[in-house]
Amino acid sequence: MKLLFVHECFGSLGGAEANVFITATEMQRRGHEVRLLTQRGTGKNEDLWKELFRAGFHPAEQTGELLTAQAPDVIYVHKWDHLPTLEQLLESGRPMLRMVHDHDIYCLRSYKYNVLTREICRRPAGWHCVFPCLAPLKRNRDGGLPFRWVSYFDKLREIALNRRFHRHLVVTPFMKNELVINGFDPARIEIFPPVPRPGDGLRSSFSDRNLLVYAGQIIRGKGVDVLLQALARVENKFEAVILGDGNARAGCEALARRLGLQDRVSFRGFIPQAELKGYYAEASAVLISSLWPEPIATIGLEVMHDGLPVIAFDAGGIRDWLEDGVNGRLVPWKDTVAYAAAIDELLSDKGKARAMGEAGRVKVRRDYDFEQYLDRLEELFTRFLNEPARRVLLS
Repeated sequence: MKLLFVHECFGSLGGAEANVFITATEMQRRGHEVRLLTQRGTGKNEDLWKELFRAGFHPAEQTGELLTAQAPDVIYVHKWDHLPTLEQLLESGRPMLRMVHDHDIYCLRSYKYNVLTREICRRPAGWHCVFPCLAPLKRNRDGGLPFRWVSYFDKLREIALNRRFHRHLVVTPFMKNELVINGFDPARIEIFPPVPRPGDGLRSSFSDRNLLVYAGQIIRGKGVDVLLQALARVENKFEAVILGDGNARAGCEALARRLGLQDRVSFRGFIPQAELKGYYAEASAVLISSLWPEPIATIGLEVMHDGLPVIAFDAGGIRDWLEDGVNGRLVPWKDTVAYAAAIDELLSDKGKARAMGEAGRVKVRRDYDFEQYLDRLEELFTRFLNEPARRVLLS
C-alpha cells in the first residue's frame, strides 16, 4: 500500500512523534511505501526522519501535487490543525483515518484544564469555552504580543471536518468518551493504544541509590512543579533525575532550589531514547506527574517493558493501564502528600517495588503486544482501502 502520514512536525518531541516514527518504520519494513506531509521540524533527530521518509517528505504547500502524484491508498492523519489542507485531503475521496493523540481537535487550549487551577474540564466544546474559560485567548509563543486570539468558530469547523473521517483511532476508552461527548459517531471510533517496542530484558538493580526517574516534557500540564513539592515531603533518601526540556524548566529548577532539593534533584535536559536505558537500569520507580488529562502517557507502557513500577496522578487515561497496588501507585489528582507516601513505600520496600515492576512487565506483554498492534493497524488500512471512501466521508 501507499501510505501518506500527515503530522504537524517531524523529529523527536513527544509521544505523538514517537508513534508516527515507529509506525511508519514498521510499515515500511513490511513493504509499504510511506510518505510524510508535514509543516515544521522539532530540531531533534530530524535526520532520522528524513532518512525514513526519504522517498516522500513533503511540506503542507505540496498537498495537491502530492495527492495527484502519489495517489495514496490510505491517508493516516495524526496531529494536524491546518483546516484548508484538511479539507483538501477529505475532498480527495481517499480513505481517511485519524489517530487522536490528545485533545487538540475539540479543545481550544488543547490541554483541557482550567488555566488557573489546572482542574480538569469534563465538558464538550461549547460557548463556555469562550466564557468563562476564555479559551480563545492563547499565549503567543511566536513573538510580538503576549497573547493571540483563536477563533471559536474555526474550532467548530475543525470538529465538523474531523467527524467526516472513516475512523478515529484513540488510545484509551477515556479518549473515546471525549470524542463521543463532542458529537463523534462511536461506531467509527476504535481503541488503538500506541504500543511501544518491547524491552530488551532490562532488569533494574533497584539499588540503594534510590533513583527516581521523570522522563518527559517540562511544561505546566506535566506537573513537574507539583512533583517537586511531593519530593520535598519524601522521608527516605533519594536521588531524582528530571529528563526532558520545556518552557517550564527554568521555573522548576528555581522551585527545586527554594524547596532545598538542589542536592537530590537534577535536571539533565533532553535525553535520546537509547540513553534512557542507563537511567532505568538503576531506577527504583518512574514518576509521572501529569495534571492535565493524559490520553494515555506512553512512557508508562515503555518502562513497564523494563520491569519498573510507576507512580502517577490519576489523570485522564492513565488508570487504563496503571492499576494501583499492582504495577505501581495511582495517586489522587494533585495530592502531594499521597504521592510522597507512595514514593516512600516503594523506596522502603524494594521487594514490593520489584514485584510491581514484574507485574507491569507481564501486563504490558499481555495487553500491549507490539506485533499484534501492527497487524491490527495493517488490517485496518486494508479494510478501508477496499471500501468506498466517498460514501462514508460525505455522510
